[in-house]
Amino acid sequence: MPARPRPPAPTLILTALVAATSLAGCAREPDPGTVTVLNSATDTHEHDQQQKFFDRCAKPLGVRVRQTSVPADQVASKALRMASSHSLTDILELDGSELPQFADTGGLVPLRTAGVDTTGMSGGAVTMGSFRGTQYGIARSVNSLALIYNADLLREAGVEPPTTWDELKAAAKKLTQGKTFGMAFSATPDADGVYQFLPFFWSAGGDEARLDDGRGAPALQLWKDLVAAKSASSAVVTWNQQDVNDQFIAGRAAMMINGPWQVPVLSAHKDLNWEVAAVPVPEAGRPPVPPIGGTVMTLPRTGDTARQRTAAKILNCLNEQRNQVDWGESVYNVPTRTAAAAAYKAQNPKLGAFADEVATARSRTGRVGARWPVVSDALAGAFQSVLTGRATPEAALKRAQSRATAGQ
Repeated sequence: MPARPRPPAPTLILTALVAATSLAGCAREPDPGTVTVLNSATDTHEHDQQQKFFDRCAKPLGVRVRQTSVPADQVASKALRMASSHSLTDILELDGSELPQFADTGGLVPLRTAGVDTTGMSGGAVTMGSFRGTQYGIARSVNSLALIYNADLLREAGVEPPTTWDELKAAAKKLTQGKTFGMAFSATPDADGVYQFLPFFWSAGGDEARLDDGRGAPALQLWKDLVAAKSASSAVVTWNQQDVNDQFIAGRAAMMINGPWQVPVLSAHKDLNWEVAAVPVPEAGRPPVPPIGGTVMTLPRTGDTARQRTAAKILNCLNEQRNQVDWGESVYNVPTRTAAAAAYKAQNPKLGAFADEVATARSRTGRVGARWPVVSDALAGAFQSVLTGRATPEAALKRAQSRATAGQ
């Protein structure tokens, strides 16, 4: 899924993490038989699934795992409070977009140093867990975006799933009938909207480090054209990704951009015949370049190397091929080891497009690192201004680059 709100200022995190490491003896001695985890698994199903896999990996080591789960936007602040009280967990699970801001503080242990095996991972997954060339986080599974379409509506209209932008515009126009729009996407001025814009921006050659180089402007023009032609609702500027899914389920959109986290809800509607295809690209033959999303497990510097070694063994177990495939199927995400992803696709052919796209998906922080939150805000302002008629694509991206440079 898309990025969560940014964590507290890195300097504050650094102070707390360093204090937690150097003064660890001041804290109450942790239970040697329990490995602790801080994550955002507040959903009962996800929490229980997490525990199932933790237990599977902890039992052979003679330990148990205790999770502390808080809402996603509270993980960073919770980690800060725990660090300042010298009670930071052995494993810290962060959204991939937050990792650079933590790694930049020196508060995370490099995975190779800790003995965590990261071989065989997809390039995007490695980048998502890395900062300045060093991998600090490992993702068991990741998600991305694809084109989800109503197969019945496309068949009735005589439309094939579009593969290029021209085909997308033509298909969306033909599918727009009555109260049904041909296309739906999220263009909210936040993480949801930016996550959905990136497949178009990147596939066009857009560069988040140089927003004003002109290469990303056609992606803004595409979104503008879809709305101007009334093939997509002007309300996309207010729809988050869940709203988009609701519109699709209600029959008010024939196609949408969305992620595999919507699969449980879509599958619950037995009368809805939905299929998945790759996000359309500017020209035939180009690979789609969607964002890679999800969480990464990290090892904070707590100063206790024995507990760190045990935590690393648990991470290695969680990322064995069988466990990655099983975990991916339980949360509808794609495994990050290429062999596991291939096995996942074979077992879940309907979701094959998601598995295929992970191979070319990119990390949001790979180019700009800890500056991603500022760049994300600038991009959001760009597509909002274009879709509401306040700026041309070129002017919007020039302003976005100015905002990103100024850090506003």
